[in-house]
Amino acid sequence: MESISLNGSLEEESLNISQVYRDCGNNQNVTPGYCPEVFDTLLYLYLHSEICWPETAPGTKASHSCPRINQLGFDSSKLAYKECLENGTWFQIEGKQWANYSGCVNIEEYEFYAMINKLHVIGYSISLVALSVSLAIFVRFRSLRCTRIRIHTQLFISFILNNITWILWYKLVIPHPEVTQTNPIWCQVIHVMAEYFMVANYMWMLCEGLHLHLALIVVFVREERTMKWFFAIGWGIPVYIVAQHSAVRLFVTEDTFMCWLHESSFSTWFLGVPVLITLLLCTVFLIYVLWVILTIMHPNSPNPAPLGIRRAVRAALILIPLFGLHFLLLPMIPSPTDKALFRFYLWLGVISVPYQGLCCACLFCFANQDVIQTLKGFIHRKMHRRHANRWSNYRYTGAVDSAGVYVVNGHSSHRKSTDMTRL
Repeated sequence: MESISLNGSLEEESLNISQVYRDCGNNQNVTPGYCPEVFDTLLYLYLHSEICWPETAPGTKASHSCPRINQLGFDSSKLAYKECLENGTWFQIEGKQWANYSGCVNIEEYEFYAMINKLHVIGYSISLVALSVSLAIFVRFRSLRCTRIRIHTQLFISFILNNITWILWYKLVIPHPEVTQTNPIWCQVIHVMAEYFMVANYMWMLCEGLHLHLALIVVFVREERTMKWFFAIGWGIPVYIVAQHSAVRLFVTEDTFMCWLHESSFSTWFLGVPVLITLLLCTVFLIYVLWVILTIMHPNSPNPAPLGIRRAVRAALILIPLFGLHFLLLPMIPSPTDKALFRFYLWLGVISVPYQGLCCACLFCFANQDVIQTLKGFIHRKMHRRHANRWSNYRYTGAVDSAGVYVVNGHSSHRKSTDMTRL
């Protein structure tokens, strides 16, 4: 069969759905017997991509540049085809017009994105294990129950829930094109939940900085009252931010296709700006606390800052750049056409984002001196108790140089003399 080529131009790719849909099929000079110009509705509904197939002679195939869909490994330099039958109608399957996009898949690209997804799952899983162990330590020991540790606990809970939702996302949604095509409600819910817990991470990080500020600057603080405010900030404010962002995507930009995989730059700011403001406020709090420690409450002053607070400030200052890296780069996502730069961005995300929870667990728990001392004391008590229990049931009778008898639980056993002169 002959082939008619129509490669999508940059102008066509920049059109929105209303323009493409309005212009497609409005050709007044339709050739009799030809397959008419038609908008690929199924492609838009399932993959949120716009293609207008041209008028095509019977018995030929029309070709169009493939849409770029990174998650499926689609390569825009390849071609998709749509067959016009001899009777002047488009080829159909089960009563629906059908186009062949099988040639769009770039195997190398597909394998690369599959590897990136797998590395995300590995990173989130490692962080999940570390966070779970840290949370168990915080909950297990009463000596660690203070306001600072309670804030750490809530931060870790938000991370654990966030990691679980993203693991579900990368296991149940991303590897299965049929899920993104059908766009079920449950996959959309997973995405919104992941956004909520992610924002909660940043809000509890703000609570970390705010608590350190209050601990040094404010003399009298009722911890019960401050924890209520921390809960409102950590779990309440993310509800408002995510609800606003979701409403914009639902009713304004309508970016709800493919389980919310694709998002316009306009709606991105409704999530990114609040997080950037949160990180900025947290940084300001921590820098001010650090200034107080270095200038007013330095180690040589009559009233130095508590050692635990100084360590917590250092840990938080280390985490701030790590937390902000993803959102600082978000407005500068390189174009997928620049393959080298786009892959560098993906690798940077794989290295930094999934392991944020692991870094938090290491800095706030495993490297926390209070936790280390508590664990040392716990291990020492266990070892001492085991050693004491081993010999508590033994009672020795008799002189040292005689054939003494050990009485164990009421039963006696003779002990050979250690006096070598008796041999």
